[in-house]
Amino acid sequence: KHILNAQVSIRAPCCKQWFDCPECHAETQTHSLARTTDMTFICKKCKKAFRKDMSVYEESDEYCPHCDNHYVIDAKTPQAAIGIEGEDARIDARQVVRLLKDQRMKADPSRSFEQDDSDRLG
Repeated sequence: KHILNAQVSIRAPCCKQWFDCPECHAETQTHSLARTTDMTFICKKCKKAFRKDMSVYEESDEYCPHCDNHYVIDAKTPQAAIGIEGEDARIDARQVVRLLKDQRMKADPSRSFEQDDSDRLG
């Protein structure tokens, strides 16, 4: 809920539970988040776990080792937005459908594609 595009879940070293971000941990736990350099992740794309030593972290470590999902990306957080509400799109769509009535002629029975059974090979 804090990071909309989280690509991994992180296992908290203190309580061994999975969270998307430190804020999620703080909201649900009564203790503070323990710090560590050895982190355990679960990729949200392939659902596989992996570990990274953050003291020797390199650019190549930004990808899941199982599926190459790039999990280190700019976070998208919920933003308050002010917008102008329009009319109900469903009502507008119904009005458009009424305007676009099918104007084709009714089928002419003499121009049918039905075959006469008498022409069949028997």
